[in-house]
Amino acid sequence: MDKLQPTVEAAFEQIMQDYGTRILRLVTFLVKDHSLAEDITQDVFVKAYQHLPRFRGESSVHTWLYRIAVNECKGYLRSWSFRHILPRSWIRKDGELSTESLVLHQEQRNQLVAEVLQLAPLYRQVIVLHYYADLSIKEVADVLRISEGTARTRLHRARQHLKQSLGEGSEWEWTTTDGSQI
Repeated sequence: MDKLQPTVEAAFEQIMQDYGTRILRLVTFLVKDHSLAEDITQDVFVKAYQHLPRFRGESSVHTWLYRIAVNECKGYLRSWSFRHILPRSWIRKDGELSTESLVLHQEQRNQLVAEVLQLAPLYRQVIVLHYYADLSIKEVADVLRISEGTARTRLHRARQHLKQSLGEGSEWEWTTTDGSQI
């Protein structure tokens, strides 16, 4: 029996379920404002829906969505409103922590996130895509439409900036599932 092909709407609904939260987190990291990130994420999925019938499968779905998200963020960061209106601060909602070690660990993590958010956008993008979204260097290069060598160079420079700002003696290490770390 032939396998039924999902409709565009069904495929899109599945994509939103699978990637909605990940795209929102990525966009939040890139634009530093959760409410704005929600709006941009909605725009990302509108564009994905509009272009889904033309998706050729030359890259994976998550790489395709991340590319759309990064491009939307770049467009916003270049926009007049971003340069002329102060963005709202990025609000953290921390639960209560019960032990001193958890508090210290969370403080170190917050410091790392704050430092990542202070990086220039081209460095912040590679850090977030590689470590946070857990993409390989090749996938990062595909998303950003740069060469793998450029992606490696930007990642190295971003790590150097973070090491300098966090201090060489920092106990914090950010590790991906493949074992690479800052």
